[in-house]
Amino acid sequence: MTSGTLYVISAPSGAGKTSLIKALLERDRRLRLSVSYTTRAPRPGEVEGVHYHFVDSAAFLRLVAAGAFLEHAQVFGNWYGTAEATLRSGLAEGQDLVLEIDWQGARQVRGCFPEAVGIFVLPPSVDALDVRLRGRGQDGEPVIAARMVQAREEIGHYRDYDYLVVNDAFDVALDDLAAIVRAQRLRRAAQGPCLAGLLDDLLGGHEGAPGP
Repeated sequence: MTSGTLYVISAPSGAGKTSLIKALLERDRRLRLSVSYTTRAPRPGEVEGVHYHFVDSAAFLRLVAAGAFLEHAQVFGNWYGTAEATLRSGLAEGQDLVLEIDWQGARQVRGCFPEAVGIFVLPPSVDALDVRLRGRGQDGEPVIAARMVQAREEIGHYRDYDYLVVNDAFDVALDDLAAIVRAQRLRRAAQGPCLAGLLDDLLGGHEGAPGP
């Protein structure tokens, strides 16, 4: 069994990353969401253990002290962290995992998993981002203003990623994400072991033929 692929997906708040990931997971049943820990309160429709592990600050800091997190960061006053043991176990079992984190966490994760595939989701414009943040109806004016400032800082780290996806038309952006996953699965490193029997047959068992 080959190890799974880790997809690290980041975006500024309001770019539509969470909705895209949800749709991608529904389309591709081979993908699994790596469930992070957070101290923020659940949003409407979010389920414990499915979208996040929701814990209080004291419990989160105990996990930090125990070295449980591969990465953790504070964003807008709330803590977020990725459990290392769970992530490594899933990949070792051959699972393709999606990790939804900000650029700080992404940088830490890719330091440990340089083979991880980094994807950054961009809004189509500053105005569109502002409209989306207001349309969610979750934050007041001061928070929206802070998120707009933070968005520019986050977008400034786009060079850390392998792929850029613009979420203008949702279905197009979803197709782009699916295309990235498909392309990764068709790489020789992933396909070679799976197609070893076919390659041996096509090559007639010739010993001098290059391996997968």
